[in-house]
Amino acid sequence: MITLRCPYCNELRVEDELNHGGELGILRPTPETASNDEWTDYLFMRVNRKGFHGEQWCCTYGCGQWFLVVRHTVTHEVTKVLRVDEAATLQEGT
Repeated sequence: MITLRCPYCNELRVEDELNHGGELGILRPTPETASNDEWTDYLFMRVNRKGFHGEQWCCTYGCGQWFLVVRHTVTHEVTKVLRVDEAATLQEGT
């Protein structure tokens, strides 16, 4: 079970109280101009590598804010939990 402390409300939340928003850095194409292949890639294609990577999480049962996490995909070790406005300090793999 993944447990994260929300950087906004400072509450410790278990995975069931949060929503996982996927990995960071995936740009949404414009739906009206995206080809079927571009839209399919956006919806379904992910790197899915082992190791540390950035993710988005929402404190659904708390304050409702989205925040950023650096987490190891195998061990679930969390090295950073940041507010969205702190994204500039986030470096992949740290």
